Amino acid sequence: MTGRVAALARHPVKGFTPEPLTSVALTAGAHFPGDRLYAVEDGPCGFDPETPEHIKKTAFTVLARLPQVAAVRTRWNEDEGTLTAWHADFGEITADLDGEAGRSVFATWLSAVLGDAVRGPLKVLSAPDGFRFMDSPKGFVSIINLESVRDLEAKTGRAVDPARFRGNVMVEGWPAWSELDLADRDLTLGGARLTGIKPITRCAATHVDPHSAERDIDLVRALFDHYGHMDCGLYCRVDAGGPVMVGDDARLA
Repeated sequence: MTGRVAALARHPVKGFTPEPLTSVALTAGAHFPGDRLYAVEDGPCGFDPETPEHIKKTAFTVLARLPQVAAVRTRWNEDEGTLTAWHADFGEITADLDGEAGRSVFATWLSAVLGDAVRGPLKVLSAPDGFRFMDSPKGFVSIINLESVRDLEAKTGRAVDPARFRGNVMVEGWPAWSELDLADRDLTLGGARLTGIKPITRCAATHVDPHSAERDIDLVRALFDHYGHMDCGLYCRVDAGGPVMVGDDARLA
């Protein structure tokens, strides 16, 4: 089975805007570069950076709880360690997420944007080395099969933006839903070799239109009604690092 890498994306702040990439260098045993480096805690959640442990997504400002987050556009300025955020009603700010002062600036701005929807207080958390704020502790790299998304569109009669699934690697050319059978299978993306871990079980975050910030399609129910499961996408681990570019082969090893 051979397809190609159609798109790449990272999500520097959990729950916020995906950032498209043209290439990435994957590293064995590591997460997708620049992905889920930060999260915004919505009220104290007990996260300890000295002994980091997986915490449920509902502790953070994520789409599953707060569809309003989709109205915030973000851009991570990697070389500077800063985040630029914009909202139609609250303007634009740039904050240094590597420092406590900058994190406080972003949290204060975001509190104004989200208002009474949050429990608060908001606090920006930074992932220590080797840790990421993933939905699953096994979520090193996520792959979305675009043919599966198209099949879901056909079943629901609704346009479904693949960005709803917040993947790292979008693959073109695989048969619909074939990714759900790739647990424990070896595959290659460009110059990297990966192993499938498990299908990605979906939640209410996928109900939110990434452009309008409104809950408009119950995709969890649609997945169950049409396929008898609530999965879309595949978590993988990186066994051998290497470069991956848009247009590269995506195939079983």
